[in-house]
Amino acid sequence: MRMQRRHAGVASLVAVSLALAACTGSGSAIDVGKGLCREVGDITAATPEPVEATGTSDLKIGLVTDVGTLDDKNFNEYSWVGAQQGAASIGAPSPQAIVTQNSADYATNIQTLLDDDYNVIVSVGFALGAATLEAATANPDVHFIGVDQFQAGDDPVAGAGLANYESLIFNEAQAGYLAGIVAANISQSNVIAAIGGSGTIPPVVNYMRGYENGAKSVKPDITVHLKYVSDDLSVAFNDPATGKSFTDQFLSQNADTDVMFQVAGKTGNGVLQSVQAAGIYGIGVDVDQWISTPDQAVCIVTSAEKHLTKAVREGIEALAGSTARAGNVFYGADNDGIGTAPYYQFDGNVITDEIKTAVTDAFNAMADGSLDPCQPSGLCYAGEADPGT
Repeated sequence: MRMQRRHAGVASLVAVSLALAACTGSGSAIDVGKGLCREVGDITAATPEPVEATGTSDLKIGLVTDVGTLDDKNFNEYSWVGAQQGAASIGAPSPQAIVTQNSADYATNIQTLLDDDYNVIVSVGFALGAATLEAATANPDVHFIGVDQFQAGDDPVAGAGLANYESLIFNEAQAGYLAGIVAANISQSNVIAAIGGSGTIPPVVNYMRGYENGAKSVKPDITVHLKYVSDDLSVAFNDPATGKSFTDQFLSQNADTDVMFQVAGKTGNGVLQSVQAAGIYGIGVDVDQWISTPDQAVCIVTSAEKHLTKAVREGIEALAGSTARAGNVFYGADNDGIGTAPYYQFDGNVITDEIKTAVTDAFNAMADGSLDPCQPSGLCYAGEADPGT
């Protein structure tokens, strides 16, 4: 266990991504592997605007990460920035974070914050759900915000029925579907793939099955490989070396693959390293990985995003504003909870206006409920591990 303290006003990769200047692609192709990656070109980032406090608050905010690091440039980090921004917005003291080193420590790490009298605890990731529910049940005066922790119950909105526990639930299948539309359109071989951390984790499966459905909405006969790294969560989501070797082996066996979607957290950073070495198109996950993994930006066409920072910040702001949320709080296309990242140097050449229109049309259809990203396959997570394809 490590406890880390950072100031909410510190500029970070995440903050920079929120203020990135708009751009149109102009980069030249890079002669590596299949030669599909492109030079980044003249793209600059604006200085992020500081978060302005709307008042003062004595809320003591803490965060427990999933196994990994606080600066994973993905799920943990962007949730952490949401906690930082939320604290700054309400004028609360800077939050603290406990970085989980082993999945056996989830409950212990949450208890450490409880023992230190934290009254807002953010726990990051599906795997912390049971420990968070237990802690919320035993500590009704502490507000818990669980990221990706669906609460079971008779009412899908009320969830467990606890007034002090809100779960931030993202429609990953929607974001994956949009990524699939992009992938199918830009694939020259009509063979694309996604590599996920583990088929036991619902958000991972939903991203990947949405990706499959989105691709097949464009090209019904396209080949979509879906592979999972490991059911050991530390390997599945916190092992870039394994991500690279797994992807290297996959690509050696499936050489026609020319688009790869990574859904494996920090392990997925290794997937993107393999993508770069192969000179194929890459699609990031959860956050804008063109920003968060700049060494692989030459190959990252877009990313399927959950707006994690926004969701965590809004939970903290609601609590401070006496409108605390509870149960399952859903984020999707209808409330700008998901989306795709900009196309950067691929915009205007690889990504045509027709592709952008197709993505926008699908987003709008999902927002109004007329498009189900889990169909036609019907294979989004339904309680059992996904075997992939």
